Amino acid sequence: MAAGEVTGGAARIRVRVPVGADAERWVTRVGCRRVLFIVHNVTSATRLLDVLPLFSGDLRVQMFATCTGSSPFLAGVPELLARAGLPVLPWEQAKETPFDLAVSASYGGELAAVQGKLAVLSHGVGYNKRLATPDNTGQHRTTPVFGLSPDWLLADGRPLADATVLSHPEQLDRLHTACPEAAPTAVLAGDPCYDRILAALPQRARYRRALGVGPGQRLIVVSSTWAARSLFGGAAEPAADDLLPWLLSRHSAELPADEYRTVAVLHPNIWYGHGPGQVRAWLDNARRAGLDTIGPLDGWRQALIAADCVLGDHSSVTYYAASLGIPVLLGAFPQQDLDPLSPVAALGRTAPRLVRRGSLRAQIEDAVTAHDPARYKELAEQTSSAPGESAALLRRLFYGLMDLPEPDGHPALLDPLPLPPYLPARRTAPVRVLTGGIGTDPPAVGVVRYSVVGAGPDPADTPDLRCDSAHTVVDEETRESGRLRIADVVVRYAAGDDPRLGPPAAWTAEALDRYPYCGLVAYVDGPDRCVVRTRAGGLVRLTAAAGPDGRADLCDPAAYASALYAWLTSGRDLAGAVPAITVHTGGAAHRVTVEPLDREAP
Repeated sequence: MAAGEVTGGAARIRVRVPVGADAERWVTRVGCRRVLFIVHNVTSATRLLDVLPLFSGDLRVQMFATCTGSSPFLAGVPELLARAGLPVLPWEQAKETPFDLAVSASYGGELAAVQGKLAVLSHGVGYNKRLATPDNTGQHRTTPVFGLSPDWLLADGRPLADATVLSHPEQLDRLHTACPEAAPTAVLAGDPCYDRILAALPQRARYRRALGVGPGQRLIVVSSTWAARSLFGGAAEPAADDLLPWLLSRHSAELPADEYRTVAVLHPNIWYGHGPGQVRAWLDNARRAGLDTIGPLDGWRQALIAADCVLGDHSSVTYYAASLGIPVLLGAFPQQDLDPLSPVAALGRTAPRLVRRGSLRAQIEDAVTAHDPARYKELAEQTSSAPGESAALLRRLFYGLMDLPEPDGHPALLDPLPLPPYLPARRTAPVRVLTGGIGTDPPAVGVVRYSVVGAGPDPADTPDLRCDSAHTVVDEETRESGRLRIADVVVRYAAGDDPRLGPPAAWTAEALDRYPYCGLVAYVDGPDRCVVRTRAGGLVRLTAAAGPDGRADLCDPAAYASALYAWLTSGRDLAGAVPAITVHTGGAAHRVTVEPLDREAP
């Protein structure tokens, strides 16, 4: 694919406004300094989006974007450039056009051909990885560290960039050793990605709620960089150490649905190298069991802030997690792919490993309970030598390269991380529900739920609950539609006023007719409530009491329906559960009001 083709048909046409042979006839703002953002792939573009706001509000600056077309990972770039809303120049036109400043977050392509001062940022947490490149025999050799070696930093023996942006002096020390010719271009300017994370730390509780993490739940983030020896790649040595199939299967078999919330943060090169549809297909069983994927552009930093534990590898995401004091377990860590002097390599020598032996849940719990937040203090200090200051440092650098005074009276600011949309876990695989600890004074039921993908858990393997009975709950939108005929409880998630299904009273009556072997049906019409109808005909609203702060309980209301089902099948009547029943999930207790909605109910 040629460089000019990566952004669609429009990008193959040379831009005439605000640059071009006769641009002066058409522009509205004249005399603007030109700033070019050079995109290689989605990964590097996300770092450029971090610094885009540094030029906001300046009427003297006109920004542009281009794509070198040199990366093998070009999918997703057109959509991202369209989202930025900047004029997109074909790479050939970009090379021919003079700029006052060009900013890149990666090497590759003909950067030496750019006409203007060039600043190069890291697109991850510093410079750590070695890359294998073909030599003149066609064989692969391992190069020095990407971004710190002459292979990338020099053109015709001279520094390629006017400014090589580093986030910490330890990178400068390695640069002096690896490529002393480029050392004079080094500028310490912090890490804008890390600064956005630090600024958002007070929003942790909101991010957790956005991800549907309820009281007593742990949020587990599965993080993977790209390439064969990553956690997602699984090409470990020996190959039998590929943890991904084991991890995905144990996720549903070992982690109770109401005690753990799991999301995956995957490198953009995984998404765009293999295709989003293929990635989702690979993860299908885990996704139906409740694992959600965080998109490659937005949300991963918020998920990281919200996490209780990160299962990762040698990715920047895992390193950022350790820097924040979050417990990490390393499922893959190819030391041969890293500079042994880098902080990321040091993380691999420090953090505990996730292993196939034993229980996934036990390893997570051990990592969380035994974690000392100061364990990675030294690594955190090497993430940035100027935490919170990158905006000011980078803007000073950029405007200095343009020989333009910084905007007067406008501080340099980065965009805050947005609040993600509400994304509760959704399990369309059958759910095996173990119940026990039923009490009558006051009414109470203990519930432990597991998504069933393949063989379900043995109740005897659940030591934290005295299991008195078990039943199966199936989402009406399950792919395994045959299981609906034999489900004990059928559940539907929809708005109460959805004209296709509601009102809940109508759907529940129809569902009992449609599924004659189930004992109870539940219509979940809110984050903390549902309407259930029993086989005996009782129509009841179940609503969890709000927390002390007045916010809705985020436990899946289907758990409350299961508790009521267990109550009824234990020989107790509906009247005994009125006006409220306490539902225990792990260490959390949910007080659920039981409100009859029809005359026949008690």
